[in-house]
Amino acid sequence: MRARPVPLETLSLDVPAAAVPLFEAALAPHCRSLGLFGEETSAAWRLEAVRAADADPGPLLAALALAEALSGVRPTLARRPIAADGWAARSAASFPAQAIGRRFLVRGTHLRGPAPAGRIVLTLDAGAAFGSGEHPTTRLCLRALERLAARRPRRILDLGTGSGILAMAAARLTGRAVRAVDIDPWSVRVAGENARRNRLGARIRVRRADGWRSPCVRGAGPYDLVLANILARPLCAMARDLAAGLAPGGCAVVSGLLAGQARMVLAAHRRAGLVLRAQLTEGAWAALVLTRG
Repeated sequence: MRARPVPLETLSLDVPAAAVPLFEAALAPHCRSLGLFGEETSAAWRLEAVRAADADPGPLLAALALAEALSGVRPTLARRPIAADGWAARSAASFPAQAIGRRFLVRGTHLRGPAPAGRIVLTLDAGAAFGSGEHPTTRLCLRALERLAARRPRRILDLGTGSGILAMAAARLTGRAVRAVDIDPWSVRVAGENARRNRLGARIRVRRADGWRSPCVRGAGPYDLVLANILARPLCAMARDLAAGLAPGGCAVVSGLLAGQARMVLAAHRRAGLVLRAQLTEGAWAALVLTRG
């Protein structure tokens, strides 16, 4: 007997570019998929998410309220039902293979066939596309990681791992073990599943942790490479902890920020003693590569 389809709904809201990371973080743990739509130069971006229509709305509304309080933006949340039978196909169609940088290819589990020669394939579930490389900041971090692989870092930390895409990329590119942490239990579960799906479960240690405050993060350092694709203001707040957690000569890739926020983030890290090695941009977004000593 065929299982009865789960009723689903689409949530959509429009926010300014600067508020996108906050509302992404609010929606992702409570939704099955999350997409971004907009031009790099546009003033507003649309976020669209799919979730179970009968799910408890309380946690989602609380997360959105926090995003509103932090951003000062109060968007209208639109909701509409969708047919569950067609959702998987639509998710797959909206998640094509993505060649990123010179080395990486990100593709969904729905895609088959050999990968192009010379590409490192990272496979993710099309139904959990958040953190799949669709956002410019993820692509920027992957491009920065390519530049740093020749340094052969031994201790690697992915702070705020999300889907685990950066941890998997670092493990594949360097052949090293990676510690991947996130404060959100949903992200920890998804990152662990993705690591196992890519046969990296033994190399990637996924843990729930509150950043540098957690003993499992501090105790495993100092790190030769830290990846932190988070948000501009939290990055500023943890700049001193990042500097203390880097080994001499270590590098950090920080992103999740708009190009207009790069000066603020860089200033906080310079005060902590770090030096700018490179700044990468894509459209309105930026990533910084920082070094210690």
